[in-house]
Amino acid sequence: MPGWLLIPAGLGLLVLIGPLLSLVLRIPWNRSPQLLSDPAALEAMGLSLCTAGIATVLCLLLGLPLALALHLCSRRYPRTATAVSLLVYAPLVLSPVVSGLALIFLWGRRGVIGAHLGFDIAFTTTAVIVAQVFVALPFFVSTVSTALRGIPPSFEEIAATEGASRWQVLWRVVIPLSMPGILTGMVLGFARALGEYGATLTFAGNIAGTTRTVPLHIELALSSNDMDQALGAVIMLLAIYCLIIGAIGVVAMITRQRGYR
Repeated sequence: MPGWLLIPAGLGLLVLIGPLLSLVLRIPWNRSPQLLSDPAALEAMGLSLCTAGIATVLCLLLGLPLALALHLCSRRYPRTATAVSLLVYAPLVLSPVVSGLALIFLWGRRGVIGAHLGFDIAFTTTAVIVAQVFVALPFFVSTVSTALRGIPPSFEEIAATEGASRWQVLWRVVIPLSMPGILTGMVLGFARALGEYGATLTFAGNIAGTTRTVPLHIELALSSNDMDQALGAVIMLLAIYCLIIGAIGVVAMITRQRGYR
């Protein structure tokens, strides 16, 4: 690597870290106990943790089979797998408002599914979970797919040669070897679900105690010119994100110790 490339690399690092450092320095840490005791912020954090946890479990239940199917399809039908992958990763590039509208047109009272089944989950806590799954699932699938690609096909072939069934190959070879990627995908999915804002606001609204997650609480505090209330919620999010970074570090450490690739 040429030495002069360290200059743009340092600038890139500054672009990423600079705003975070400015935010940390701006927070009045001496008043953090008072800021953290705000009932509205605590209510929003409780709702966020609950919905993000449920969304993470759903990402695991839906995303793991999807990642496995894409992995198998990529071996036999690579073009089809690529096309399906583009659809799976679409929420990563869609505008949050567009994502919210798409959810309304599918699950809303007049949506494709909502109109036929006679229910409307828009502007409910369920809508928050659906929005979080919609934006977090691609992160989980992408991370698990990367882990699956790192497993040599010969491992599965050896297990099959020894008489293992497809189910045994899956649970005793594929899943254990891809476990670091699965855990990392769950952590990243939880972080993405926790920070979801745009699709949630469009699809679920900003209703106190029902759909008002921490990002929506921060937005409302800023619109009301209540910086202290916003910073109190920011402290909560920063604490959760520090735990998330720590969890990713633990997964990476376990991966190195066990020799996973």
